[in-house]
Amino acid sequence: MEYVSVIIVKDMSRLGRDYLQVGYYTDTYFPDRNIRFIAVNDCVDSADGENELAPFRNVMNEMYARDISRKVRSSHRLRGNAGEPLSQPPYGYLKSPENKKKWVVDPEAAQVVQDIFRMCLEGKGNETIARILQERKVLIPMAYWREKGLGRGGTKAQPNPYKWCKSTIAKILAQQEYCGDVINFKTYSKSFKNKARIPNPEENWAVFKDVHEPIIDRETFEAVQKLTKKTKRRAPKADNAPKNMFCDLLYCADCGSKLWSHVNTINKDIQYFSCSNYKVDTRGTCESRHYIRADAMEQVVMLELKRMARFLQNDEEAFADLLAQKTQKDIINEQKALKGELQRCTARNQKVAELYEKLYEDNVSGKVTDEWFMQLSHKYEVERMELKSKIATLNDRINNLGTMQQNKDRFISAIRRFMEMQKLTAPLLRELIDEITVCETEGVGKSRSQRIMIHYKFIGYIEIPECGSNYKSDTRKGVAVEYITKSA
Repeated sequence: MEYVSVIIVKDMSRLGRDYLQVGYYTDTYFPDRNIRFIAVNDCVDSADGENELAPFRNVMNEMYARDISRKVRSSHRLRGNAGEPLSQPPYGYLKSPENKKKWVVDPEAAQVVQDIFRMCLEGKGNETIARILQERKVLIPMAYWREKGLGRGGTKAQPNPYKWCKSTIAKILAQQEYCGDVINFKTYSKSFKNKARIPNPEENWAVFKDVHEPIIDRETFEAVQKLTKKTKRRAPKADNAPKNMFCDLLYCADCGSKLWSHVNTINKDIQYFSCSNYKVDTRGTCESRHYIRADAMEQVVMLELKRMARFLQNDEEAFADLLAQKTQKDIINEQKALKGELQRCTARNQKVAELYEKLYEDNVSGKVTDEWFMQLSHKYEVERMELKSKIATLNDRINNLGTMQQNKDRFISAIRRFMEMQKLTAPLLRELIDEITVCETEGVGKSRSQRIMIHYKFIGYIEIPECGSNYKSDTRKGVAVEYITKSA
């Protein structure tokens, strides 16, 4: 194809004077306009003042910057989709001395990360964890990196190198990289003119699992995410009162919102829960308050777990069969959903291949320009790589559905640990229970009743056959809770 060349060459023979270089070398071809712009050693004599070519030079420089930005983005995208970490390793990891593209565990910082996750599971809030680390004289990440001689961005001067912020704790608790994963494209920039990083939707992330050695096991990480993803846990209003172990476990059966912990304004010893979406208290949409006392909830959960432990102790084979039936049903449902998603991804992958082939033929025949071909081919290539990764992940999940058996074994092991303990603790609750659904009370007076559904880890909601009578327990003087099982 013929095109017109526009060449700018400035005379550089007078270099004895003060010159300010403002141009670059660039060779940009625009096939849709049949024009090639070439700028070579574009210099301006600073003593001459304004130059009539300045506007044209600015356009050329911007075109050059845009072209470089597009190439860098393309390289960045290819490296990210190949699983290469695009960011600095988080606190707890270091770059491997042998391979800078690999992360290795930093034992000293990794121990701090593990302590943060452990304290979160024990029910401590971000502010409490930050205060504990400060009291222990643990260096904050920036001060730690500086002490180790590692160059990282951020404020170098720290008034107090031991003063942790709750936002730092929240960021550490949310980083999936501690499970051994590499996650690319969490943020993006709109253009080369704007350096601000914008959060990217999770569906646009590129996740590569089990790339490096994990610091936190995946079950612990997922348990922490369920504690922190919706609302912040609030401490009771009573002075020096510990946070209730059921915080972040109770949910409204009608609207699905969390139940918030409260303290009675008159009697500070009374803690209770109510729907955070109740329209009277919080101007929400839930019609009922779903009030339940914390001591009553503790008694009910304790009785239910004792009932399950008794069933396991009396007839372990029947208990295992009951869990097997539950897990088999879940396997069938998940397998059906995964196969449907795999079929959609496979069909789209085939469609993308067909579109790429047609685009190539149109480019050869001249229907599509080279520039347009490069842009669309890059787009299809990125989508193809993403689909390939997703298809592989779906196939792995289908092949690994047998882990449901391991989940059943872990649940039985947790029940056995409960049998050895005398009281409920927050870590044990989060190991056994996923969430508890609380319904509104029904009836009046002595005939009042309230339904509670416990959804266990790994197996969800399950009905345990009752082999005895109902339970009664005094939660406080003059008030008793009668526990009636559904099967009874």
